[in-house]
Amino acid sequence: MIEALERSAGRPVSRETFALLETYVERLKTANNSQNLVSASTLDDIWQRHILDSAQLVRFEPRPGASWVDIGSGAGLPGIVIAALVTGPVTLVEPRRLRATFLEETVAASGLSDRVTTHPSKIENVRGRFDVITARAVAPLARLLGMGLHLAHSETIWALPKGKSAKSELAEAQRSWQCEARSEISCTDPHAAILVLSKVKAKT
Repeated sequence: MIEALERSAGRPVSRETFALLETYVERLKTANNSQNLVSASTLDDIWQRHILDSAQLVRFEPRPGASWVDIGSGAGLPGIVIAALVTGPVTLVEPRRLRATFLEETVAASGLSDRVTTHPSKIENVRGRFDVITARAVAPLARLLGMGLHLAHSETIWALPKGKSAKSELAEAQRSWQCEARSEISCTDPHAAILVLSKVKAKT
């Protein structure tokens, strides 16, 4: 599985990092018994469906040590996985209290507290500028850009897994948003795509 993780992330993965992710997976499975963090039908294939799917986003990191924000982090996907694989600061934004508590406890238990911050609030209340913005199954692209634009600077990369709807969501968003965009095929699902955007701004 380390080899599969390295292929997805496009970088070496240490045994310590792999052990951290194994512990995270077990915490996620246990917590899922009391709150619906991920669909129960995906638990048997959790590494492919969730961990590798999240890990592939680090390939779009613009530089080592870049800062990340994960909007609507939920179960920590992709935020916790990203934090395990990168060296820069990661901010997890999750407005639902139970899920935010799970994230806070998982960050502390994983020894990531020095680099990972959890905001138990709506994205509109978060301040700061980040090098990479990501979000998984949060909102249609056009709405998501409006939600997160205040967190972007002129060189921010948006790395957004969008599944089969990527092309149609991008076309819809480009009616009101200007950006440089490309679509990358997901390494975990050939029918899904990741939208990689930069220079995002509203059309006037």
